[in-house]
Amino acid sequence: MSTYSFITVSNRLPISVKKIDGTLEFEPSSGGLATAMSSLKAKNSVWVGWCGIATEELDESEYEIIRKEFLKHDAVPVFLSKSQVDLYYDGYANDTLWPLFHYFQSVAQYSDSYWDAYEQVNQLFSNTVAEIAEDNATIWVQDYHLMLTPEQIRHIKPHVTIGFFLHIPFPSFEIYRLLPERSAILRGLLGADLIGFHIYDYSLHFLDSVHRLLGATSKHGVISYEGRSVQTGTYPIGIDYKKFERTAESRAVAKQVRSLHSRYKKQKIILSIDRLDYSKGIPERLEAYRQLLTEHPEYIEAIKLVMVAVPSRTDVETYQKLRDRIEQTVSRINGTFGTADWAPISYQFQNRPFEEIVALYRSANVMLVTPIRDGMNLVAKEYVAAQKNDGGVLVLSEMAGAIDELPEALSVNPNSARSIARALHAALAMPKKERATALDSMKSRLKKTDIRHWGKTFVEDLGQLQQGNVHIAPKTFTQRDHARLREDFDYAAKKLLILDYDGTLKTHRSSPSMFASLPSVRLLRILRRLTLDPTVTVAIVSGRPRRALLLWLGSMNIELAAEHGAWTRYDNKWHRNKTNFKTEKKKLLPILKSYTQATKGAEIEKKDFSLVWHYRNVEPEIAYAKASKLRHDLSQVASDEIGIYEGDKIIEIKPKSITKGHVVKELIRKHHPDVTICIGDDYTDEDMFRELTPSDYSFKVGDGDTSARFRLSSVEDTVRLLERLSNRTKL
Repeated sequence: MSTYSFITVSNRLPISVKKIDGTLEFEPSSGGLATAMSSLKAKNSVWVGWCGIATEELDESEYEIIRKEFLKHDAVPVFLSKSQVDLYYDGYANDTLWPLFHYFQSVAQYSDSYWDAYEQVNQLFSNTVAEIAEDNATIWVQDYHLMLTPEQIRHIKPHVTIGFFLHIPFPSFEIYRLLPERSAILRGLLGADLIGFHIYDYSLHFLDSVHRLLGATSKHGVISYEGRSVQTGTYPIGIDYKKFERTAESRAVAKQVRSLHSRYKKQKIILSIDRLDYSKGIPERLEAYRQLLTEHPEYIEAIKLVMVAVPSRTDVETYQKLRDRIEQTVSRINGTFGTADWAPISYQFQNRPFEEIVALYRSANVMLVTPIRDGMNLVAKEYVAAQKNDGGVLVLSEMAGAIDELPEALSVNPNSARSIARALHAALAMPKKERATALDSMKSRLKKTDIRHWGKTFVEDLGQLQQGNVHIAPKTFTQRDHARLREDFDYAAKKLLILDYDGTLKTHRSSPSMFASLPSVRLLRILRRLTLDPTVTVAIVSGRPRRALLLWLGSMNIELAAEHGAWTRYDNKWHRNKTNFKTEKKKLLPILKSYTQATKGAEIEKKDFSLVWHYRNVEPEIAYAKASKLRHDLSQVASDEIGIYEGDKIIEIKPKSITKGHVVKELIRKHHPDVTICIGDDYTDEDMFRELTPSDYSFKVGDGDTSARFRLSSVEDTVRLLERLSNRTKL
């Protein structure tokens, strides 16, 4: 089977198949996504998606026919049964996620069978991708149908680069938390390296939910999660601007425009084109039109609302009721305001050919786009592209993502019929010069940020992540670096190993108890072997109290620094930092106690020179709120000499004068090493890294910004490195 370096994954493919009279027929799929991806022209690329026909309709021999035909179009099909399509696509994707993410939580349906099918189908997509992906492939997953796929692919192919783009809104936390599978969806998305949204607000909502539900922190849109950095970004999708502009100038469209003018004569056209969906705000739009005619009778016989409602999910009861409601409202308005020669509304419940739609865009004096909630809404952009510079006016919902790129449009609250009616009146009365200025600005902007620009920008950013140019400052410790360290270590007369403990030599535990973090037998064996070499000095520089370090490591010839250097033990004798923390401790401890009593799972760790509030066992959404408020309350009481630091599920209070950096200075001054190796994992270890030279071997364990020279992925990588050094075997 062929393998590919660039794979696009989406629910549907740019080609689909259907069966007519027992014969397979293949036809291209239209849509902006297909246009965007085809414009990227990636080498050795393929598209993975559902073929469009249920497996029950296929004979065994037809599977291979479909595969071969799709391959001609650089596509690989995923085969789904009717039940899988019903439960995964119509069910979880469109009956659960779609309404909830568009803030119609009362419409969302929750079903275990929906979720089971969603997991199953996502895994089918992931398995198909894994079979054809090169080990270092770039994979771009599209939309809410496949939100588990990034994590699933990551498990099978850990070294691929994965992007994900969400084409609908990501809701606020208060809405998102209603989803029973909320954490699983987030973990699925965090399998990606880059997650894209249409607008900044959606990105913020996502980051907020990740923090509250998973406890993962972020900085400048970069999430630290399970030893990886996940980048988020905003990429407003565009349209194929040139296609609309070119079609609008075509003879076929010009002919249809003349026909429309002849039909409606001097009436001004207000155009509404939407898929029939409750998120589009169509009933509210009709009520606004009714108010306009009521308050401005001068528009009777002078305007026409042309409403095209594209059929959608006609077999679903919710959509059937919506259609009935719309048709009844249209009939009532036409009956109330219509005359013998004029009907206020021309209602069409059907999908129209592309050229007819462009002709309507070109002819409309006002475009009415008022969704209750919409990820982007490309209809608004299509209208602008098809218009002449002195043409119509766009009335646009402030709840559509497109409003950020089209600020010249008349913005309305889609829930207020009065707001829409006033905007319609303003649009119909707007002077020609004002219309031209607004359209010219919008056209210029959309031309530059078309759909090709969207796809190209996202893929370029994904490529930078693959090359390690974004938020990955330290480089991977390569085989060449291994060899250099091996050589330097073998020939050095004096070697100094400076090691953090928690998160570096031992994985973080749920409890701060010293008995929960005892060193493994393997680690003790490695450290003992290193200390038996007279050319090697081992130093453990930890935030742990001295009694813990003595219990774990006191029997070995290891130099110890406890509480970040507040206590140091060189030559088997403890030395105490002169800083006085007792007064501050008395002030701050009651605050920590009150928060601990009110927060289930929280613990206080008391040390001589610091206090630590642990919230690893606290529910993430509670921890998020409590930790933020605690930091604020502590800062109001603590003196300027005291630092309040946030670490991995902890808040630590200690004197600013006590740092691991001071310990590193002392160790280097004492031992004058030829080779220094320093390994740590959190913010306190950055003080150590900053005291080292560029030629020293400093390692950051895990993700996040760092001054370290190299990066290790996990505690296991650290232990393995030390084991190889202790064995004196080739790295």
